[in-house]
Amino acid sequence: MATSITNPLICRQIRLQTRFPARALGNSRVRVRVGVRAAAGPVLEKKGAAIGVDVVSEAELKEKGFMGLRKTKLVCTVGPACSSDEGLEKLAIGGMNVARLNMCHNSREWHQRVIRAIRRLNQEKGFCVAVMIDTEGSQMHMVGLGGDSSVKAEDGSMWLFTTEKFEGSRPCTVQVNYEGFAEGILVGDEVVVDGGMATFEVVEKVGNDLLCKCTDPGLLLSRAKLSFRRNGELVGKSVGPPTLSTKDWADIEFGISEGVDFIAVSFVKDANDIENLKSYLSERSSDSIKVLAKIESLESLKNLLDIIEASDGIMVARGDLGVEVPLEQIPTIQEKITRMCRQLNKPVIIASQLLESMVEYPTPTRAEVADVSQAVRQNADALMLSGESAAGSYADKALSVLRMTSGRMELWSREENKKNLFPPQLAISLPDRVTEQACNCAVQMANNLGVDAIFVYTKHGLMASLLSRNRPNPPVFAFTDNANARMAMNLNWGIIPFELPLSADMETNIKNTFSLMKKRGIVNVGDVILVVSDLSHSSAVPSVFQSIQVRTIA
Repeated sequence: MATSITNPLICRQIRLQTRFPARALGNSRVRVRVGVRAAAGPVLEKKGAAIGVDVVSEAELKEKGFMGLRKTKLVCTVGPACSSDEGLEKLAIGGMNVARLNMCHNSREWHQRVIRAIRRLNQEKGFCVAVMIDTEGSQMHMVGLGGDSSVKAEDGSMWLFTTEKFEGSRPCTVQVNYEGFAEGILVGDEVVVDGGMATFEVVEKVGNDLLCKCTDPGLLLSRAKLSFRRNGELVGKSVGPPTLSTKDWADIEFGISEGVDFIAVSFVKDANDIENLKSYLSERSSDSIKVLAKIESLESLKNLLDIIEASDGIMVARGDLGVEVPLEQIPTIQEKITRMCRQLNKPVIIASQLLESMVEYPTPTRAEVADVSQAVRQNADALMLSGESAAGSYADKALSVLRMTSGRMELWSREENKKNLFPPQLAISLPDRVTEQACNCAVQMANNLGVDAIFVYTKHGLMASLLSRNRPNPPVFAFTDNANARMAMNLNWGIIPFELPLSADMETNIKNTFSLMKKRGIVNVGDVILVVSDLSHSSAVPSVFQSIQVRTIA
């Protein structure tokens, strides 16, 4: 270990280097450098050089300053209500970080038009909106209502749930998509539609069909989900449809061809569902696509740890999850999943019914605002709008409520977050442990010194995600030359990703980015920046090089 101090009048630098013997790391070595110095003078932008910067984050930064910058990411489901070029641009201006496309609805041609419209907005107007497709998943649901959007089930009426395929509609008859849906179901069990929108008691089994009596009247909607309860508890089925159906695989192929950034897998049962898809993407040379697991079933809760470890991120789908577990357990499950994801350095999205009333009304209920605030306080990476943006009349207003509520809650809880301990150690190998500890130290330094921002230079986003995991007070500006890494960081809390060419020489990268940020008015003379890097240092010996420096914009 060596420590050197140079002339403080020149650059105020303290250097700490740690080397490990080659036998500990193979032929690599790990070096950590911590330094404090004034930034060098401006460097002219190279001719033809360009930087990919999100115009919305840039504008927000100039308006509110470093500490006023929103850190919680926002996901919007795109549907007919907001799919026009004008509607998409409104959402992008409003702070949408990720556009979600639900493959349950609309044609692939429709989805293709939306994806290309989003890419066009990014290229022509400087937005940074990532694209996620959400698989339909194999689930038991009603097939259709013969053209009717809904049918009322009256109290005491008799209904037949059948797998028989027929055109049109029949009185008091519901088609079910899965032929084995009645296996293991007993007389007296309950058929629950969409988590309780209507309930039926099984009166008789007729072959593979069920004759049922309506006990809780309500509206039956096309493609409504079905579940079974016995003595108040969910009836688990040992055999069911596969997680990814034939249609899902076709949709995944479509997503690959369109270069989407995320695939969210519905009704994940175990880690194998995620591992199989990631293996397939790797074979297709599309492993830059991040795979998110949706937690929405009892099976997924039983295998939660393995699923989180196997996935690139998690979506807590509270709507479908609430069908399978008692409603009063949802808040604690949400908090548990959010905490586990942070510990394992995986982004987590809180989804379903955040602002459900805004599908119809221009303002949310106070309870909904409190729900959003709680998700932000739990340090969720992202919040998601579903029907509020896809089918509601007030998509941009709903997004505005998420943006304002999350921003206000982040400011309010900053003092509380200072007391939080760092997440437990995640890494196993020595180089990874060094990287993790460097990020922990960097965040602690940034918070204690009150720096204005953290700049991280990263190839694949690892160090940026580890900084995000510690929820620093200042924003994290992540610079990468990898377009896929930039889009993937759209889900990480507090990270503003930039894309630009990076040099093998760190000093050149720092000078160039400081100059570019200064020219755009993002940083100003006197701003204090903590600089972190996980780029390989130019050396004859392969090394993992972590650098932590504090610089003042000159």
